[in-house]
Amino acid sequence: MSAQTIHKSQKVSKADVVFNIILYGICGLILLLIAYPLYFIIIASFSNPSEVSNGNVWFWPSQFTLDGYKELLRHGSIWMGYWNTILYTVVGTALGLIVNISAAYSLSRRDLVGRKIITVYFIFTMFFNGGLIPTYFTIRDFHLYDTFWVMVLPFSVMVYNMIVARTFFDSSLPKDLLDAAQIDGCGNLRFFFSIALPLSKAVIAVIALYIAVAQWNSYFNALVYVRSENLKPLQLVVRNILITNQSLVGAGDGLAAQEAMRLANLMKYAVIIITTVPIMCMYPFVQKYFSQGVMIGAIKG
Repeated sequence: MSAQTIHKSQKVSKADVVFNIILYGICGLILLLIAYPLYFIIIASFSNPSEVSNGNVWFWPSQFTLDGYKELLRHGSIWMGYWNTILYTVVGTALGLIVNISAAYSLSRRDLVGRKIITVYFIFTMFFNGGLIPTYFTIRDFHLYDTFWVMVLPFSVMVYNMIVARTFFDSSLPKDLLDAAQIDGCGNLRFFFSIALPLSKAVIAVIALYIAVAQWNSYFNALVYVRSENLKPLQLVVRNILITNQSLVGAGDGLAAQEAMRLANLMKYAVIIITTVPIMCMYPFVQKYFSQGVMIGAIKG
Protein backbone atom coordinates (compact mmCIF):
# COMPACT_ATOMS: atom_id res chain seq x y z
CA MET A 1 0.00 0.00 0.00
CA SER A 2 1.45 3.35 -1.04
CA ALA A 3 1.97 6.31 1.27
CA GLN A 4 -0.67 8.30 -0.65
CA THR A 5 -3.28 5.57 -0.09
CA ILE A 6 -2.47 5.46 3.66
CA HIS A 7 -2.76 9.25 3.85
CA LYS A 8 -6.18 9.17 2.18
CA SER A 9 -7.42 6.39 4.47
CA GLN A 10 -6.37 8.41 7.52
CA LYS A 11 -7.99 11.64 6.32
CA VAL A 12 -10.84 12.77 8.57
CA SER A 13 -14.02 13.82 6.82
CA LYS A 14 -15.78 17.12 7.50
CA ALA A 15 -18.69 15.26 9.11
CA ASP A 16 -16.29 13.64 11.59
CA VAL A 17 -14.73 17.03 12.39
CA VAL A 18 -18.16 18.56 13.05
CA PHE A 19 -19.16 15.57 15.14
CA ASN A 20 -15.98 15.82 17.22
CA ILE A 21 -16.51 19.54 17.77
CA ILE A 22 -20.10 18.97 18.93
CA LEU A 23 -19.04 16.06 21.13
CA TYR A 24 -16.25 18.02 22.81
CA GLY A 25 -18.60 20.97 23.25
CA ILE A 26 -21.19 18.81 25.00
CA CYS A 27 -18.53 17.20 27.20
CA GLY A 28 -17.15 20.64 28.09
CA LEU A 29 -20.62 21.88 28.99
CA ILE A 30 -21.29 18.85 31.20
CA LEU A 31 -17.90 19.33 32.88
CA LEU A 32 -18.71 22.99 33.48
CA LEU A 33 -22.10 22.14 35.00
CA ILE A 34 -20.47 19.60 37.33
CA ALA A 35 -17.27 21.42 38.25
CA TYR A 36 -18.44 25.03 38.57
CA PRO A 37 -20.72 24.53 41.62
CA LEU A 38 -17.80 23.00 43.53
CA TYR A 39 -15.50 25.78 42.35
CA PHE A 40 -18.08 28.38 43.42
CA ILE A 41 -18.25 26.88 46.91
CA ILE A 42 -14.45 27.09 47.15
CA ILE A 43 -14.24 30.75 46.16
CA ALA A 44 -17.33 31.63 48.23
CA SER A 45 -15.68 30.18 51.34
CA PHE A 46 -12.89 32.77 50.89
CA SER A 47 -15.20 35.69 50.06
CA ASN A 48 -17.17 38.22 52.04
CA PRO A 49 -20.72 36.79 52.53
CA SER A 50 -22.31 40.09 51.48
CA GLU A 51 -20.44 39.92 48.17
CA VAL A 52 -21.74 36.38 47.64
CA SER A 53 -25.30 37.42 48.48
CA ASN A 54 -25.10 40.38 46.08
CA GLY A 55 -23.96 38.14 43.23
CA ASN A 56 -20.49 39.67 42.93
CA VAL A 57 -18.65 36.34 43.21
CA TRP A 58 -18.34 34.48 39.92
CA PHE A 59 -14.82 33.41 39.02
CA TRP A 60 -12.58 34.50 41.92
CA PRO A 61 -12.98 35.46 45.59
CA SER A 62 -14.18 38.95 46.45
CA GLN A 63 -12.79 40.62 49.58
CA PHE A 64 -10.64 37.61 50.44
CA THR A 65 -10.98 36.33 54.02
CA LEU A 66 -10.10 33.23 56.06
CA ASP A 67 -12.45 34.02 58.95
CA GLY A 68 -14.77 31.09 58.14
CA TYR A 69 -11.98 28.54 58.35
CA LYS A 70 -10.45 30.17 61.43
CA GLU A 71 -13.78 30.14 63.27
CA LEU A 72 -14.47 26.55 62.27
CA LEU A 73 -11.03 25.23 63.20
CA ARG A 74 -11.16 27.13 66.50
CA HIS A 75 -13.47 24.44 67.86
CA GLY A 76 -11.39 21.65 69.37
CA SER A 77 -14.14 19.08 68.79
CA ILE A 78 -13.60 19.22 65.04
CA TRP A 79 -10.21 17.53 65.38
CA MET A 80 -11.77 14.73 67.43
CA GLY A 81 -14.45 14.44 64.74
CA TYR A 82 -11.79 14.18 62.04
CA TRP A 83 -9.99 11.44 63.95
CA ASN A 84 -13.21 9.49 64.57
CA THR A 85 -14.29 9.76 60.93
CA ILE A 86 -10.89 8.57 59.69
CA LEU A 87 -11.06 5.57 62.04
CA TYR A 88 -14.64 4.77 61.04
CA THR A 89 -13.72 5.03 57.35
CA VAL A 90 -10.59 2.88 57.56
CA VAL A 91 -12.07 0.18 59.80
CA GLY A 92 -15.47 0.29 58.10
CA THR A 93 -13.94 -0.01 54.63
CA ALA A 94 -11.73 -2.93 55.64
CA LEU A 95 -14.60 -4.74 57.35
CA GLY A 96 -16.97 -3.99 54.47
CA LEU A 97 -14.51 -5.38 51.93
CA ILE A 98 -14.01 -8.55 53.95
CA VAL A 99 -17.75 -9.16 54.32
CA ASN A 100 -18.97 -8.12 50.87
CA ILE A 101 -16.15 -9.55 48.75
CA SER A 102 -16.22 -12.88 50.60
CA ALA A 103 -19.99 -13.16 50.26
CA ALA A 104 -19.86 -12.10 46.60
CA TYR A 105 -17.29 -14.75 45.76
CA SER A 106 -19.31 -17.42 47.57
CA LEU A 107 -22.47 -16.46 45.67
CA SER A 108 -20.57 -16.56 42.37
CA ARG A 109 -19.68 -20.24 42.86
CA ARG A 110 -22.07 -22.44 40.90
CA ASP A 111 -21.50 -25.34 43.33
CA LEU A 112 -22.83 -23.40 46.33
CA VAL A 113 -25.92 -25.19 47.66
CA GLY A 114 -28.94 -22.86 47.78
CA ARG A 115 -27.12 -20.16 45.84
CA LYS A 116 -30.25 -18.72 44.21
CA ILE A 117 -32.26 -18.76 47.43
CA ILE A 118 -29.50 -16.95 49.35
CA THR A 119 -29.19 -14.37 46.56
CA VAL A 120 -32.94 -13.69 46.63
CA TYR A 121 -32.75 -13.34 50.41
CA PHE A 122 -30.05 -10.68 50.12
CA ILE A 123 -31.88 -8.82 47.36
CA PHE A 124 -35.09 -8.86 49.43
CA THR A 125 -33.35 -6.83 52.14
CA MET A 126 -32.60 -4.08 49.59
CA PHE A 127 -36.30 -3.26 49.35
CA PHE A 128 -37.75 -4.33 52.72
CA ASN A 129 -36.39 -3.91 56.23
CA GLY A 130 -37.68 -3.83 59.77
CA GLY A 131 -37.39 -0.07 60.12
CA LEU A 132 -35.64 2.23 62.55
CA ILE A 133 -37.23 1.10 65.83
CA PRO A 134 -36.53 -2.67 65.47
CA THR A 135 -33.00 -1.85 64.31
CA TYR A 136 -32.51 0.38 67.36
CA PHE A 137 -33.68 -2.36 69.73
CA THR A 138 -31.45 -4.91 68.01
CA ILE A 139 -28.38 -2.70 68.33
CA ARG A 140 -29.20 -1.97 71.96
CA ASP A 141 -29.69 -5.66 72.82
CA PHE A 142 -26.36 -6.54 71.22
CA HIS A 143 -24.72 -3.87 73.44
CA LEU A 144 -23.49 -1.88 70.44
CA TYR A 145 -25.30 1.34 71.33
CA ASP A 146 -22.94 4.28 71.89
CA THR A 147 -19.83 2.27 71.03
CA PHE A 148 -17.21 2.50 68.31
CA TRP A 149 -18.49 -0.65 66.59
CA VAL A 150 -22.01 0.65 66.05
CA MET A 151 -20.65 2.82 63.24
CA VAL A 152 -18.89 0.02 61.34
CA LEU A 153 -20.33 -3.38 62.23
CA PRO A 154 -24.17 -3.45 61.91
CA PHE A 155 -24.25 -1.81 58.46
CA SER A 156 -21.17 -3.40 56.92
CA VAL A 157 -23.19 -5.55 54.49
CA MET A 158 -24.10 -3.56 51.36
CA VAL A 159 -26.12 -5.74 49.00
CA TYR A 160 -25.58 -3.52 45.94
CA ASN A 161 -21.80 -3.74 46.30
CA MET A 162 -22.10 -7.47 46.87
CA ILE A 163 -24.08 -7.95 43.65
CA VAL A 164 -21.58 -5.90 41.63
CA ALA A 165 -18.68 -7.95 43.00
CA ARG A 166 -20.55 -11.23 42.51
CA THR A 167 -21.22 -10.40 38.86
CA PHE A 168 -17.54 -9.52 38.44
CA PHE A 169 -16.42 -12.87 39.84
CA ASP A 170 -19.06 -14.72 37.82
CA SER A 171 -18.04 -13.14 34.51
CA SER A 172 -14.28 -12.76 34.99
CA LEU A 173 -13.21 -16.02 36.65
CA PRO A 174 -13.82 -18.91 34.24
CA LYS A 175 -14.77 -22.29 35.69
CA ASP A 176 -11.86 -23.88 33.83
CA LEU A 177 -9.47 -21.83 35.97
CA LEU A 178 -10.97 -23.30 39.15
CA ASP A 179 -10.92 -26.81 37.71
CA ALA A 180 -7.25 -26.49 36.75
CA ALA A 181 -6.38 -25.18 40.20
CA GLN A 182 -8.24 -28.03 41.90
CA ILE A 183 -6.44 -30.59 39.74
CA ASP A 184 -3.16 -29.13 41.00
CA GLY A 185 -4.36 -29.57 44.57
CA CYS A 186 -5.50 -25.99 45.23
CA GLY A 187 -8.25 -25.74 47.84
CA ASN A 188 -11.12 -23.25 47.94
CA LEU A 189 -9.50 -20.81 50.39
CA ARG A 190 -6.18 -20.86 48.58
CA PHE A 191 -7.90 -20.29 45.24
CA PHE A 192 -9.79 -17.33 46.71
CA PHE A 193 -6.74 -15.66 48.26
CA SER A 194 -4.08 -16.61 45.70
CA ILE A 195 -6.00 -16.42 42.42
CA ALA A 196 -9.43 -14.77 42.74
CA LEU A 197 -8.42 -11.71 44.75
CA PRO A 198 -5.28 -10.81 42.75
CA LEU A 199 -7.36 -10.95 39.55
CA SER A 200 -10.05 -8.72 41.05
CA LYS A 201 -8.13 -5.55 41.91
CA ALA A 202 -10.43 -3.42 39.77
CA VAL A 203 -13.69 -4.35 41.46
CA ILE A 204 -12.08 -4.34 44.91
CA ALA A 205 -10.85 -0.78 44.36
CA VAL A 206 -14.30 0.34 43.21
CA ILE A 207 -16.10 -1.34 46.12
CA ALA A 208 -13.56 0.15 48.54
CA LEU A 209 -14.28 3.62 47.15
CA TYR A 210 -18.04 3.11 47.46
CA ILE A 211 -17.77 1.94 51.06
CA ALA A 212 -15.27 4.62 52.06
CA VAL A 213 -17.42 7.45 50.64
CA ALA A 214 -20.55 6.08 52.33
CA GLN A 215 -18.70 5.69 55.63
CA TRP A 216 -17.12 9.15 55.44
CA ASN A 217 -20.47 10.84 54.75
CA SER A 218 -22.43 8.81 57.30
CA TYR A 219 -24.06 10.94 59.98
CA PHE A 220 -27.57 9.54 60.54
CA ASN A 221 -26.35 6.40 62.29
CA ALA A 222 -24.24 8.53 64.63
CA LEU A 223 -27.20 10.83 65.21
CA VAL A 224 -29.35 7.90 66.35
CA TYR A 225 -26.91 5.47 67.97
CA VAL A 226 -24.09 7.64 69.37
CA ARG A 227 -24.36 9.93 72.39
CA SER A 228 -20.77 10.29 73.61
CA GLU A 229 -19.03 13.42 72.35
CA ASN A 230 -15.73 11.57 71.90
CA LEU A 231 -17.35 9.12 69.44
CA LYS A 232 -19.15 11.55 67.15
CA PRO A 233 -17.93 11.71 63.53
CA LEU A 234 -16.90 14.86 61.70
CA GLN A 235 -20.25 15.38 59.98
CA LEU A 236 -22.13 15.41 63.27
CA VAL A 237 -19.56 17.68 64.89
CA VAL A 238 -19.77 20.34 62.18
CA ARG A 239 -23.57 20.06 62.23
CA ASN A 240 -23.57 20.86 65.95
CA ILE A 241 -21.13 23.73 65.39
CA LEU A 242 -23.38 25.28 62.74
CA ILE A 243 -26.48 24.88 64.92
CA THR A 244 -24.69 26.51 67.85
CA ASN A 245 -23.49 29.37 65.67
CA GLN A 246 -27.00 29.93 64.29
CA SER A 247 -28.34 30.14 67.84
CA LEU A 248 -25.81 32.88 68.59
CA VAL A 249 -27.15 34.83 65.63
CA GLY A 250 -30.64 34.83 67.13
CA ALA A 251 -29.43 35.57 70.64
CA GLY A 252 -27.24 38.55 69.75
CA ASP A 253 -28.18 42.08 68.75
CA GLY A 254 -26.63 44.93 66.78
CA LEU A 255 -23.06 44.50 65.60
CA ALA A 256 -22.62 41.24 67.49
CA ALA A 257 -25.55 39.65 65.63
CA GLN A 258 -24.24 40.91 62.28
CA GLU A 259 -20.79 39.48 62.96
CA ALA A 260 -22.26 36.16 64.06
CA MET A 261 -24.36 36.01 60.90
CA ARG A 262 -21.32 36.83 58.74
CA LEU A 263 -19.33 34.01 60.35
CA ALA A 264 -22.26 31.62 60.04
CA ASN A 265 -22.53 32.27 56.31
CA LEU A 266 -18.78 31.84 55.85
CA MET A 267 -18.73 28.63 57.86
CA LYS A 268 -21.44 27.02 55.72
CA TYR A 269 -19.13 27.05 52.73
CA ALA A 270 -16.02 26.20 54.75
CA VAL A 271 -17.75 23.14 56.22
CA ILE A 272 -18.42 21.76 52.73
CA ILE A 273 -14.77 22.14 51.75
CA ILE A 274 -13.37 20.70 54.98
CA THR A 275 -15.63 17.65 54.91
CA THR A 276 -15.44 16.98 51.16
CA VAL A 277 -11.85 17.52 50.02
CA PRO A 278 -10.21 14.69 52.06
CA ILE A 279 -12.45 11.96 50.64
CA MET A 280 -12.12 13.41 47.13
CA CYS A 281 -8.36 12.85 47.37
CA MET A 282 -9.01 9.09 47.30
CA TYR A 283 -10.43 9.12 43.78
CA PRO A 284 -7.18 9.65 41.80
CA PHE A 285 -5.72 6.50 43.37
CA VAL A 286 -8.59 4.26 42.17
CA GLN A 287 -9.60 6.14 39.01
CA LYS A 288 -7.78 3.73 36.70
CA TYR A 289 -9.78 0.85 38.12
CA PHE A 290 -13.09 2.68 38.33
CA SER A 291 -14.49 2.31 34.80
CA GLN A 292 -13.19 -1.23 34.40
CA GLY A 293 -14.59 -2.42 37.71
CA VAL A 294 -18.01 -0.84 37.24
CA MET A 295 -18.48 -2.01 33.66
CA ILE A 296 -17.36 -5.59 34.26
CA GLY A 297 -19.45 -5.79 37.41
CA ALA A 298 -22.49 -4.40 35.64
CA ILE A 299 -22.78 -6.79 32.70
CA LYS A 300 -24.11 -10.33 32.57
CA GLY A 301 -26.17 -9.69 35.73
